[in-house]
Amino acid sequence: MNEKKDILDTFAKYINPQKIRVLHSAGLDILETQRQGVWVTDVDGRRFLDCFTSAGSFNIGRRHPKIIEALRYGADHFDHGNFLLASEQKALLAQELALVTPGDLNCFMYGTGGGEAVDFAIKLARGTTGRKKIVSMRLGYHGHTGFALSAAGRSVYRDPFEPLMPGFEIITFGDFKEAERVIDDQTAGVIVEPIQGEGGIVVPPADYLKALRELCTKTKALLIIDEIQTGLGRTGKWFAQEHFGVVGDIMCIAKSLGGSVVSISVTAFNEELREFLIPNPFIHLSTFGGSDLACYVARNVLKIIKEENLIEHSEKMGKLLQQGLLDLKAKFPDEIQEVRGINLMAGLKFSDDSFGPRMSYNLANHGVLAIYTGNEPSVMRIMPPIVITKEEVEFLINAFELALTDLKHNKGPQDEPIKTRRRPIRK
Repeated sequence: MNEKKDILDTFAKYINPQKIRVLHSAGLDILETQRQGVWVTDVDGRRFLDCFTSAGSFNIGRRHPKIIEALRYGADHFDHGNFLLASEQKALLAQELALVTPGDLNCFMYGTGGGEAVDFAIKLARGTTGRKKIVSMRLGYHGHTGFALSAAGRSVYRDPFEPLMPGFEIITFGDFKEAERVIDDQTAGVIVEPIQGEGGIVVPPADYLKALRELCTKTKALLIIDEIQTGLGRTGKWFAQEHFGVVGDIMCIAKSLGGSVVSISVTAFNEELREFLIPNPFIHLSTFGGSDLACYVARNVLKIIKEENLIEHSEKMGKLLQQGLLDLKAKFPDEIQEVRGINLMAGLKFSDDSFGPRMSYNLANHGVLAIYTGNEPSVMRIMPPIVITKEEVEFLINAFELALTDLKHNKGPQDEPIKTRRRPIRK
């Protein structure tokens, strides 16, 4: 069973047939074989520059040589480790994370994925404050696990599983007046992405996060900043909150910390909040969270970002990308409504919802793997690895120009792209 069709049919039969239909319609029924840097190759030989990067999971690129070397060393010397015991690799990763996390966020809880990091952040907020209310953002996205799902800003994710966790309220991202009405002395925590990813690469008003920070301090609610997509150099800073001059009480990190080869997430918090764990040292456990092998790989991810000056490189390439997208907007004013984002967390807002799926198809024909955002199909997510070169940015912009030209001439999938169900957001 080595033909592409056989593999896709088997995936559809045993895993998810509708996913295969949607991917086929968008020209993204790709089976990854070779994976290196910003590039991935399909089994049929086609090569793509990856702008999706599993929603920002591959900041340092696919199969970075130093990460593969670290993985081999780790496989020779480590395994998951016993989650109940202390661990040298856990301790060293925490020590090294504390050197790059903002402000006083120097205490850590490990998990396996972003949803798990968010779950613990919400548990910590409720456990520390003794309050129940959690405020999240409309069109925000934090994962599909228990507490994280309850914070989801789109009802289509929540409705089939209700009743969910009680005590959650959803407000509009960027609307501070609404935040003032809802966040009060009964609020345990406010969870927010500094830039909404699945919501459509939405950057808040310049003073929004700072005002939210002040409001949380005033009401003694804890500010939880979800940096799972935005962190580790994505926006030209270690963490995107640095662009806005704020530090959360709790921060969630995941995705790119695993270097594209392991699963790991981290919830960061300050020493004051750590006090909750003193009488409750086993109140939150993860069998595979922060495994010795994953922590060793993650330490090497941090080392690569520093040694290769990837924060500065990300900012430089991000400015080049943003300017290229603005030039495209000037050339295609009827198709592109807005250029969004900060540096290498970019988005193109199209003038029609259908353009997202159609552009995925057209871009694939020109060697780019790109997918519209989960909660806003009119916005194309552009999040290449931060190791991208000037020549690769130029390739990317050229491919977008070719794909937009195809769109302008009504080229695309012969069948209308399949859309996932969109239900109205409940207020």
